[in-house]
Amino acid sequence: MVPVAKFLVGATIGTGVALVATPVAVPAVVASLGFGSAGIAVGSWAASFMVSYGGAVAAGSACAIIQSIGALGTFAGATAVAAAGAVLTTGGAIVAAVA
Repeated sequence: MVPVAKFLVGATIGTGVALVATPVAVPAVVASLGFGSAGIAVGSWAASFMVSYGGAVAAGSACAIIQSIGALGTFAGATAVAAAGAVLTTGGAIVAAVA
């Protein structure tokens, strides 16, 4: 396999793995920032972020979306993201095995 093809196969597999991990990693990072199922944690980065809105967080704002992820422990499209990652990883592995 030529070097460029090896790079593309590796990039495809790496992207796939990252996408598979995203539905787990994103909620974990969001929770570590202070967005949780019980609301925004006092004294956290999330609390500072909410203060930047002047306490009036509009529906659909970045703060509201991130809090939704924290409250639910997941995000819209998480299954599709993981499925796309699985397809990319599998496809890259097949190409690597055949080449």
